[in-house]
Amino acid sequence: MNLDALKELHHKKGREAQHRYLLEGEHLVLELQRAAEHDPRLRAAEIYITHERGVWPSALSTHVINARHMAQLSETRSAQGIVAVVPILPPAAPRAEERVICLHEIQDPGNLGTILRTLAWFGNFRVLLTPQSVDPYNAKVLRAAMGAHFHVPVEIDVPLDSLGKRFARIARLDTQGTSIQSPKFRDYPCYLFGNEARGLPADVASASQFTAFTIPGSGAIESLNLATAVNLCAYELVRA
Repeated sequence: MNLDALKELHHKKGREAQHRYLLEGEHLVLELQRAAEHDPRLRAAEIYITHERGVWPSALSTHVINARHMAQLSETRSAQGIVAVVPILPPAAPRAEERVICLHEIQDPGNLGTILRTLAWFGNFRVLLTPQSVDPYNAKVLRAAMGAHFHVPVEIDVPLDSLGKRFARIARLDTQGTSIQSPKFRDYPCYLFGNEARGLPADVASASQFTAFTIPGSGAIESLNLATAVNLCAYELVRA
């Protein structure tokens, strides 16, 4: 084990250089193992466990390390005694009837992880992240997503101005617009959500190609949390 190389995976630059990321905790490693049964590319992942955990049944390559080394790999206050090193895979090709959610400069790792988890639950969604968005392989994103990375294709560094070339029509979420309860809301190939604090750039908000929709509410507060807004829209898109 090259401990120094693995510790570099705590940082985005290290993950980008090695095309790998760390996945910590029993639940997430179990999700990895299940996903590897169907995706041979994930079988290159390696699992590291402490002596105290005993035998860990897995078809993946497994290594036993001491608690001191595990503590250096862990990104939580109390190391869980199991970490996997997982290859970063290119996103799967688009699927039939796939819905696309584009998140512009999303910053909060908890928001992104929650969104991915919801989209994995509903199925057949793809996520596009524009430049300056949080790294989807950030440890906090991974913990919040609970294994959703294995089920939701994620494209990173997608320029906002490229959407118009890729999609004929795009729905954007705003505080003003047609209700998402309208049947028209389901007729778009791409749904665009703005940054948590700044929303979308003014030129996008005013462009005719981007149709505004809103989530009806009482108006008592200014806006919804981004993850909540995406999750409500996703439910509206899949409900019968």
